[in-house]
Amino acid sequence: MQYIHPRIFRHFRGHYPVIRYTLVPVVLTGLLTASAMAALTVVADLGGESTVPLFDAVNNEINEFTPPRTLTPSSPSASPVTVDEMLPVSTPEMTPGRVENRRSELTGMAPVFLVGDDALSRRWLEQRRGDLQQLHATGLVVNVTDGTALRGLQTLAPRLTLLPASASDIARRLGLAHYPVLITADGLSQ
Repeated sequence: MQYIHPRIFRHFRGHYPVIRYTLVPVVLTGLLTASAMAALTVVADLGGESTVPLFDAVNNEINEFTPPRTLTPSSPSASPVTVDEMLPVSTPEMTPGRVENRRSELTGMAPVFLVGDDALSRRWLEQRRGDLQQLHATGLVVNVTDGTALRGLQTLAPRLTLLPASASDIARRLGLAHYPVLITADGLSQ
């Protein structure tokens, strides 16, 4: 303090608590706020790709590595794939049957339901149609042989999206052996 002119020191000595208790916290808060802003992650539906990366956070196995996906531009002469070309779909790990309701923490999981082309799934779809519509749930038809069967399921729930897709990975990660089942951020229910 001996190098500061006494007149200057007297001037700041009275304001030191103001600087210490007001200015310093304001500057630190500004710096922390700027560093807390993280970049947003954009999730896109690119279609026609494996659903494995979407479920990495669900029951992820130790040392599991999912390689980054690379986007390959489609050739302009290639015609789009139709739903009928995606069929038949089968999920050998799953069969129609009873599913015990289970609570789980699947934070950020959009509502998805799994059904098949069978009597139990048709009854379940008719009974739960209203609930599924309110949740804006997307349906994966995990066992279906042809387009006629898929369209039959779609007529039971005209306002719901039903897509043919294998659920082998979902079944393994969630320990599912049966369907129909509704999967939400809160858990599993039938």
